[in-house]
Order: sequence, then C-alpha cells, then structure tokens
Amino acid sequence: MMAAAHGRITGIPGVCIATSGPGASNLVTGLLTANTEGDPVVALVGSVPRAMNTHRTHQSMKALDILGPASNLAVGIDVEDQAAEVILSAFRQAATPPKGVSVVNIPQDVQKGNSKFAAFRPEAYPAPKFGLAAPSQSQKVLEMFQSAKMPVLFLGARASSPIVVTAVRKLLSKFPLPTVETFQAAGAVSKELVHLFYGRVGLFRNQTGDKILSKSDLVLAVGYDPVEYDAFTWNPERARPVVHIDYQPSDYGVYYSPVAELLGSVAENLNFLTENTRSITDNTQSEFFKTLDKEYHAWQSLPTTSRFDGDLPVHPLTFVTELQKRVSKDTTVCVDVGTVYIYMMRYFFAYEPRRLLCSDGQQTLGVGLPFAIAASLTQDPPCSAKVVSMSGDGGFMFSSNELVTAVQQKCNITHFIWNDSSYNMVEFQEEMKYGRSSGVKLGGIDFKKYAESFGARGYRLESAKELREVMDEALGFEGVSVVDIRIDYSEAGKLARDVIEEGWN
Repeated sequence: MMAAAHGRITGIPGVCIATSGPGASNLVTGLLTANTEGDPVVALVGSVPRAMNTHRTHQSMKALDILGPASNLAVGIDVEDQAAEVILSAFRQAATPPKGVSVVNIPQDVQKGNSKFAAFRPEAYPAPKFGLAAPSQSQKVLEMFQSAKMPVLFLGARASSPIVVTAVRKLLSKFPLPTVETFQAAGAVSKELVHLFYGRVGLFRNQTGDKILSKSDLVLAVGYDPVEYDAFTWNPERARPVVHIDYQPSDYGVYYSPVAELLGSVAENLNFLTENTRSITDNTQSEFFKTLDKEYHAWQSLPTTSRFDGDLPVHPLTFVTELQKRVSKDTTVCVDVGTVYIYMMRYFFAYEPRRLLCSDGQQTLGVGLPFAIAASLTQDPPCSAKVVSMSGDGGFMFSSNELVTAVQQKCNITHFIWNDSSYNMVEFQEEMKYGRSSGVKLGGIDFKKYAESFGARGYRLESAKELREVMDEALGFEGVSVVDIRIDYSEAGKLARDVIEEGWN
C-alpha cells in the first residue's frame, strides 16, 4: 500500500519486495488495490529454487498464478540473462497507461546468479508517449462541444495527474464549464476555479453533481473509469451523450456508450479543445445553477458544522470543518475506507491534485496510515511537513501495526480515528437493506495506550468541546500522533438516502 501511494503521488512506480510463499501472497490485497486504481507498482517476489518448483517444499507456491489476476504484468525471471529485460519491461508496463502493477518472480537460485547483460539505464524506463486523437474524432467532439446547451466536465481518476490537471485548469480558465469530480479526481479544480465546481460523486446517487450529470446534454468524461462510480448509477436512463477522453478505449456497455472517444494524451486532447473552441453555452449564471450552488453549499450552514456544546460526541461535519481550517492546499490528507471516507470525499475541499487520497475502486480497508507514511517519506526533504490521515476504528486495525514503521522512519503524521465501536459503513447499509445490523460491533481497544506502545503520541477525545484544543495540539506535534475521537454517526444513514425526484431526468 505504501508503494501504491508512492506511485500515485510521484507518478514513478513504487517498489515492494516480498519473500516466497506467504510473503508473496500477503501482497495480494495491496497489489489488487493499486492495479484497480491505476497506481504504478513493481513487486519483486521470491520463490523456491527452480529444481524444487514441482515439489512440495518449504514456502512453495505458484506466486504468479495468485498475483497474476491482481496485476497488469506477472512474469518470472527463469534464467539470469533475462533479468535486465524483465525488470525494464516491469517498470515500463507499470508506468504505461492504464498504469498498474507489474509482478516479477525471482527463484532463489536465480537471485544468487550473474548475468552477462548489464541493467538498462534509467532513462530507458519512461513509458511511451501519447499524442492527439484521430483528427476526425477531434473535429466531431469539437462541433458537439460548441453546440451543446449544457456541457459538463466529469473528471475521473486518470484526470488527477499534474499534467492533465494543468490542461483541465487551462480549459476551465477559458470556458465556464460546470465540473464534477469522482473521489479520486479530488483536487483537479483549483481554489480560483472553485465557483465552477459542483462536488464529487460516488457510491450513492444523491449529490448535486449527480443532478448536474442528469441534466447535461454532453458529458465530457475525462480519465473516467467505471470502477470509480458505476455508469448504471449515474446514467441509469442511458440518456446522456458522453465523450470519452482517455488513454485507452472505453469500457463500452449498456450504460456507458460514448458517442465519441478521444484516445491518446488526455492533456493534449483537452488542450486541443481549449485552443480550437470558439465559444460554449454558459449556463453557470442561470437560476438552475444558482439554485444548485446554494444546494451544494447548504451543509456549511448546518448547526452540525460547529457543534461544541456539552458532552456530545464529535459530529463528522464539525470535524471536516475544523480540519479544513487547519490545513493548507498543499497538505496531504489520506482517508481510509468507511463512513469517514464518504464524509471526507463529499465535504472536504482539495485544491491540488493527489493531496486528498483514498481507495475508491476497491474500497480497501487499511489504506489510510500506509498512504500517509508514503506521503511523508516522498516529501523533499522526507517527513518535513505534516501529513494527515484518518480512519474508522475498524479500518485502523487493518494496518495499525505500521505505526512502528511511521515512528522508526520519523514520519510527521497525525492520524485521526473516528471511533464508534463498529463497522459503521457496513452497519447503516445492513439496516437499510435488512432492518437490522449483524456482526459489526467492535470496541475494547484503548487507542491512546496502543499508540503510545509504538512510541507515538496518543490522545483521546471524548466530547466535541475538546475537539479544537486536541486537534491543534496533535497537528502541532512533530512526529507521529494518534487521536481517538468519539464520533457521532447518528446521521450516517442519510449519506445513502435515495434521491428519486421528479424532474431529475
């Protein structure tokens, strides 16, 4: 997971290494997450000596058969002279869109051997470059864009790289285009352009961005992958004309059937539209969009955004509001999966790409802390600025042992635990579907003492009136701190409310 975050943040493949047998199989969840979500990773795994690979022996396992489905490339180095080419191929494959995982299996006896071929120079590693789409497609999209009455920019995970974000901002600076992000596209819209931003969509179709998509007569889907947000959720009537702008062909189907595809460099194709479009219809000052803007920001006026009275637990919107005040646009915030992730990805503003990180395609529990460790270590100089991470109490225990890594590496991380003694995201969905919950209760862990046992600073926050003081102290602490927060999830069920309103479509 740390290697995946390194790849996502830097664009350079992160590398993880594991021994044979369970060492290799333990990588499956992390690699599957990285591969699904487009994070470049090279995984090097060991295996038994070649002469033993057909026998039952200590830590024997068909690693490539297990890791192959979790990767874009899974290959073994069968003889020493293959090593240079295989490693080159692994790095190039990992860094070539769709970016993902390369697995290299190295038998024990091959590891000890020598090759007569030297390693390739690092400059040979860069992935192939992409260019403009076919002229006929570009012209078709240009004409559609200029004639659309309500075009909408829909940004996906592959629109989060710095080069694509630059092109997105160039387009938005010239044309007032209503913009919606998926969770992994967070930060593509700058603070200066936030008046064109109508939120992030995912999981449940009940957001302002969903309403805009439902009304659009041309959706420019930039770097969108259906794994982020199923097309049958946001386009159930199949009525939206969609243009697919990506490095690879669309996952064409019943609910995602683009009328045109601009394949190649996403940045160059966006720049083509920016430079060649004469004008577009500007609806952003219409009553419809003024109403949606008020709707999108309405939560900021709720009493629950500043509830500090009595001994009540912390409301999620109060936490989001207070954290927003205490971080800059350059602060990396890593969010684990759970109810915490829905609140943060919907309501927390991010103004720079790859500064608000989550697992969306696989929704893998336990990513928060490892992502934060990688974010801290990739800084220049390493661990120089505060990184914030957060999780639910259940998600935290999936990778909490990595606190020792964070402390040993002298990371500068504050990790917040939203603690309700249950798997809440599962709980409220069970209650919605079955009228009751089952198998979700947790508790009994003293996270303050737990953190201190690893050498981190621990805090426990029992009521909302303590939030601002504890948050300031924990964020001001140089090193690793963990804050256990009693959270109020009494309104969590509203996150998944169905919105089937007359006039949506």
